[in-house]
Amino acid sequence: MKYRLLGNTGLRVSEVALGCEGAINAPFELVKEITEAAIAGGMNFLDIFCAEPDVRDAFGQLLHPYRDNFMIQGHLGACWENGQYLRSREEKHVVPAFEDLLKRLKRDYLDVGMIHYVDTDSDLDEIMNGWFITYMQELKQKGLIRHIGMSSHNPEVALRAVKTGLLEVLLFSVNPCYDLQPPREEFDEVWKPENYTDPLKNIDPVREELYTTCEANGVGIVVMKAFGGGDLLDAEWSPFRIAMKPEHCLHYALTRPAAASVVGGYRSASEAHAAARYSDLSDEERDYAPFLANVPTHSFMGKCIYCGHCAPCTVGINIAQVNKFHDLTRNKDTVPPSVKDHYRLLSHHAGECIACGQCEVNCPFGVEIINKMKEAEQVFGY
Repeated sequence: MKYRLLGNTGLRVSEVALGCEGAINAPFELVKEITEAAIAGGMNFLDIFCAEPDVRDAFGQLLHPYRDNFMIQGHLGACWENGQYLRSREEKHVVPAFEDLLKRLKRDYLDVGMIHYVDTDSDLDEIMNGWFITYMQELKQKGLIRHIGMSSHNPEVALRAVKTGLLEVLLFSVNPCYDLQPPREEFDEVWKPENYTDPLKNIDPVREELYTTCEANGVGIVVMKAFGGGDLLDAEWSPFRIAMKPEHCLHYALTRPAAASVVGGYRSASEAHAAARYSDLSDEERDYAPFLANVPTHSFMGKCIYCGHCAPCTVGINIAQVNKFHDLTRNKDTVPPSVKDHYRLLSHHAGECIACGQCEVNCPFGVEIINKMKEAEQVFGY
């Protein structure tokens, strides 16, 4: 397992991590098997949005022995009322639900306190202009949460939230199908078949701006919905009408700017074990480009998606990384210092391009790489 820094938090989280969905309505022994497989595979991070008391109790018991080296991202606003889940912004629900979460998890604090499920502008306004964000800041000041995050499926709302400067972590739904779709307040709309009837081309600009803004501002992205609820793994159910493999979905998500970890709601120990193997796979095994280059209806043509097929470069330039850093400078008056520093540390730079064209022959998406190297040289100066 490999580990990545989660934005500027200082937390080093496993590339693939544990979600809680597989624990809902599952017997304790199954949750135990899944959790032990995840830990054995090197996972060190849990995202728990579940309000169900038995799920919280199970993870509290199972992770207590690992409390010094297993990090938890817990959701505030996910409550349990009269025997059922309630998403609430009311203090009378949120505060006791948070206290219950800490108690059942047997923890003194959460590594990340996540504002739960914010998909509309009105909801974000209520949170950011009311008691909720003040409460989150107080919890952080008291050490009851170490970092403030927010979960969302709507890139427009998420971008607004990131630009406030109050978030350190974003839990966001990322996969190649979602990335083609424009922002929608109703998350279910993203997956409706009629929204894939007409050909779609390339990543939606708002989603692209969200990823690059997170990277430039040190906001770490934790990815959810990487498999589209499993639909991307089945040609019959996928909007692409082709089946991807789990490792392709993971690799796509983890090559987005700012992405640090993908959480999965594994329903068996074997699923958790297979996901944990991602870091050990070869580049060829997790290569998603052949699938996305052959989607029957939709297209990623002309846009670098950081797949790495352009390699090897004749002079050793890491073209995908240069393109990623260059994309992070778009729509900015000056190059962000962190991006400038990451670019400087590359072994070879865009200015070394000899325009041999082999990378363009290799690229399955028809990217005009030579021109992109020239543009990057102009931006960075070498």
